[in-house]
Amino acid sequence: MLNMLTTRPRGTNDILPDEVLRWQYIEDVFRQLCQDYGFTEIRTPVFEHTELFIRSVGEVTDIVTKEMYTFTDRGERSLTLRPEGTAAVARAYLESGLKSGPQPAKLYYLGPMFRYDRPQAGRYRQFHQGGVEIFGTNNPEADIEVIALAVDFYRRLGLQNFELHLNSIGCKVCRPVLKEKLSFFFKTRQKELCLNCQERLAYNPLRILDCKEPQDQEIARGAPDSLSCLCPSCVAHFDAVLGYLKALKIPYLIDKQLVRGLDYYTRTTFEIMVADIGAQSSIGGGGRYDDLVAALGGPPTPGIGFAVGLERVLLTMNKQNTPFPTPKNLDVFIVEADEEASGAALELLFFVRAQGLSADKDFLGRSLKAQMKYAAKKRARFVVILGKEELSRQIVSLKDLSSGEQREVSPAKIKEEIRRRYRQDIVT
Repeated sequence: MLNMLTTRPRGTNDILPDEVLRWQYIEDVFRQLCQDYGFTEIRTPVFEHTELFIRSVGEVTDIVTKEMYTFTDRGERSLTLRPEGTAAVARAYLESGLKSGPQPAKLYYLGPMFRYDRPQAGRYRQFHQGGVEIFGTNNPEADIEVIALAVDFYRRLGLQNFELHLNSIGCKVCRPVLKEKLSFFFKTRQKELCLNCQERLAYNPLRILDCKEPQDQEIARGAPDSLSCLCPSCVAHFDAVLGYLKALKIPYLIDKQLVRGLDYYTRTTFEIMVADIGAQSSIGGGGRYDDLVAALGGPPTPGIGFAVGLERVLLTMNKQNTPFPTPKNLDVFIVEADEEASGAALELLFFVRAQGLSADKDFLGRSLKAQMKYAAKKRARFVVILGKEELSRQIVSLKDLSSGEQREVSPAKIKEEIRRRYRQDIVT
């Protein structure tokens, strides 16, 4: 029997210190990229009113009916851990007054999401997303802004062999035509569909195109495609997006059956695909949601966004042996040569930190030899050795662990000497 006190919940992960460095790198690249593109960060609550996701994601989507973590609080309010980021950002856009500020509003976020799903490679019940949203413009150039940012993100990380898949699923003018054609097509083979898709046929046949069951995917290959049903306005919008992609030399593949698993999408939809990363090949995706803000009670406001699953990106980087930056070394480790130096070593530790250097010391009373070994494990570049002899002479011994060179310096000169050694290494 599992010990619940020492076992993490299924579908969650502890991100341990060595791996955290990789996460921080990916997050830093994403954050810097968003800032380069003129996006500003927004942070929304981890849980929201359940109705927000029912209204936005779709009442009969798998996310709402099967995957959400929903609970009732002490005030008898139904709350849900956020299963995705766009709905919460749209709610904040309306509530906070961002809609009255400069338009379009360009926002980005990073944080955990929650879905009760079957855990598998790159897919967990608590997972992490980075996302961007643009509210307030239906210009196809905004589509390109989001798509180009997504592609740029993977390029900056050094990912290889990823593909941009693109489609348009139309608007509220032409979508009914597509739904009618799909409904007619799938009804002729209704009994061959999985039970979930037989239910989807009754309320939204587009969801069948997103099914991962092999037999349903095979049936869907012969289904009517969305591009043949677009109204003139959607055709012009999609053609403009394709034209901009060509002008920017961003390669793409038109996937006529690409839909997203959320009901709020309209017009442009896209995914970034990489083979051989587990049950699913998508590592990110997004699209337009021109009716979402209005569905939440706001004024008609077009929007487009993109979200990337950080676990899937990390999985892809590991499979492709993508290099990560070398972790930054600790600048200084303070070594106590004897007990008499203990108090002075602690004071020196904080003095060195105040000079802008990263520093640490032993807190277990180890021997001098054990402290030196521990300093090496901590990847310290220098050790400062302090004992009663050094105290009496008001100096310390500064040892460069990379070269083995050791010299005596005044405590006030530690930073200066370390900088001199770093510069010398760069020159040589």
